[in-house]
Amino acid sequence: MNTNAKWIKTVPSIGETSPEFRKSFAAEKKIKAAELTVTSLGAYVAYINGKRVGDAFLTPGWTSYTTRVQSQTYDVTDMLDRANLISVICGKGWMFSALGSPPRAAVDCSGIAICAALEILYEDGTGETVLSDRSWEVWSSGILYSDHYNGEIIDFTVKGELLGYAIEDNGGKPEIVPQVGEFIKERERVFPSELIITPKGETVIDFGQNLAGYVEISVKGKKGDKVVISHAEVLDKDGNFYTENLRAADALMRYTLSGEEPVLKPMFTFQGFRYIRIDEFPSEVDLSDFTAVAVYSDMKRTSRFVCGNDKINRLYNNTIWGQRSNFVDVPTDCPQRDERLGWTGDAEVFCKTAAINYDAEKFFSKWLGDVAIEQTPEGGVKGVVPTVNVNGGRVSAAWGDVATVAPWEIYLAYGDKELLRRNYPMMKKWVEYMHNTGVEEYLWLGGNHYGDWLAMDAGYGIYKGATQTDFIASAYFAYSTSLVIRAGRVLGEDVSYFEDLYTKVRAKFRECFMKDGMPVALREYKDSPLDNGTDREPRKIKDVTQTAIILILHFGLCEEEEKPMLLKKLAELIADFDGRMTTGFVGTPYILHALSDNGRADLAYDLLLQEKNPSWLFSVNMGATTIWEHWDSINEEGKMWSTAMNSFNHYAYGSVFDWIFGDMMGIKVLDEGAGYEKIEIAPIPEKRIGFAEAEIETRCGKLGVSWRYVGDKVRYEICVPCGSSATLKIKGLPEKTLLGGCYTIIK
Repeated sequence: MNTNAKWIKTVPSIGETSPEFRKSFAAEKKIKAAELTVTSLGAYVAYINGKRVGDAFLTPGWTSYTTRVQSQTYDVTDMLDRANLISVICGKGWMFSALGSPPRAAVDCSGIAICAALEILYEDGTGETVLSDRSWEVWSSGILYSDHYNGEIIDFTVKGELLGYAIEDNGGKPEIVPQVGEFIKERERVFPSELIITPKGETVIDFGQNLAGYVEISVKGKKGDKVVISHAEVLDKDGNFYTENLRAADALMRYTLSGEEPVLKPMFTFQGFRYIRIDEFPSEVDLSDFTAVAVYSDMKRTSRFVCGNDKINRLYNNTIWGQRSNFVDVPTDCPQRDERLGWTGDAEVFCKTAAINYDAEKFFSKWLGDVAIEQTPEGGVKGVVPTVNVNGGRVSAAWGDVATVAPWEIYLAYGDKELLRRNYPMMKKWVEYMHNTGVEEYLWLGGNHYGDWLAMDAGYGIYKGATQTDFIASAYFAYSTSLVIRAGRVLGEDVSYFEDLYTKVRAKFRECFMKDGMPVALREYKDSPLDNGTDREPRKIKDVTQTAIILILHFGLCEEEEKPMLLKKLAELIADFDGRMTTGFVGTPYILHALSDNGRADLAYDLLLQEKNPSWLFSVNMGATTIWEHWDSINEEGKMWSTAMNSFNHYAYGSVFDWIFGDMMGIKVLDEGAGYEKIEIAPIPEKRIGFAEAEIETRCGKLGVSWRYVGDKVRYEICVPCGSSATLKIKGLPEKTLLGGCYTIIK
């Protein structure tokens, strides 16, 4: 951004109307090249001579606004003429919408500001710059109201009026940085599947797919006619439109027609929905006039998976759509209710799967930059990044551990040492935060943790599971320390301090949280208070839970001779719960790994194929098209979980696909071969599934693994990218090294 460009803001009396900044200028010579660079506090769309500049949505994106804001640069050479008008219209965006949980107090558009620079190079070698300053005009617009949660009010009969001139405002503004992450773009277009008249007489359109985005409407009406639509994820058990789980979010689009509109769609808002209700419309509803448009960060799809079980295929599709819906510039928890925040815990458990499904390197590079910016001086990482005024301001184990887990997993996926190097200070600071907090040097005791969030073992409606949070926090202390060691070795750092720390943390964990090889709860310390759930019953802490055993096994906190006993007990706990998991956000991502990595792949497959609640396939059987927040967001009787927190589009439990790709298909990236340069391929076939095929587009090329039962034998087809080498491990065969090429093995 040209440093002479000024931050300019709107007139203070603008109210809720989206402002439009305008600048007219003349170009007297023949233009060779021209670039427009723009940023804003709020969201913006730029136009030159009435034509939209670029096709990105909700620019400049969501960053830690107190520290940095992205700018975007566009080639506008072909858009300029002799007489020109630059126009930048702005909405509240993430900065000024009623963001948070609960939503922060509503604000109007008076804080919106832009900074812009148009740089022109003429064919004679001279140049000209048009910079934002107090000469720019401020106009009103037909966008009378815009908010992420509540939607927009657009009146096409309104003609903009000149309100005055911009006010220069250069005090205390964030650093302007060039675009770091992916642009948000319009992606898939989904046509309606059904027109429904509900038992209440509501006119509802079902698009058949839950998504994040908006509805594009072709409409013919006269001046003054209204179009009003509401958004929802589900219908209730009676088939009526259901919005109670949106909490305070209105999720409404309201248009007043001028009679000349070819297409209606919002400019500065998006919603999470599968259904829309037609609250007002000027004519008979024709499904062909409605299209749902998915919007999310413009990442390249990099995986493909199909197997012989159609329900698992549906689960995979649900996981893909869950990621699409929640990767709208930051990894959000959900796209529909009055929340939609960058919860670190969800990203921590899903980042590995995310980097399989899509090329998410730029996406995470940008967001992790904000995690590092918002890390506290003591090294704490909050539950929500970018931070807003929510209870996500607390520092919690598993959530804060995104500071170590995500940089490591993104490094393994793409092999970018510089990304790892940039984040290594944050990783070390997070471990030191755990080291220095609480009453015990080598454990993390006390604190206000989320625990095994939404686990099923503490009773119906209880938010935190039955695993003691001190146990979880101390286990993560050990795990994150081990990741710092692994990252440091890659970077050539001296990790002796962290190696010593890990030895002491692991030993202290075993001393205090294990007895005779089994987990125990440390009774002398109590969990900090947190809302327990919808019924506010006291949470019961248990000594031995599925999650406790899973963390011991997966984080390497047990000795080899203890594993059989731990596995036996985990199998018993699963059997005691009718062959099902009781795990929540902490235990679920690792349960199948803990089983298959220790010789119980049979039980891992039992859980994967389980269809009773709780299970991955329960929601599939209930018609889900994305991943649910709760195992029982809707139960077998059609009863909804509490309206306080019930999203039907959360991606966290979709993390099961890092097991499906990593264990079922056997694809594991080795520490010394990040970016898939060196991999292990050790598939675990299962006759109940019949066949499975997976592909990942890696930095080295396309990697493919498939297996299929042919009678009593299994036929493996493996394609290794030319830039990779793979160690093949198939039970009953000697290990082989596979270089670039395709191979067939029948065993």
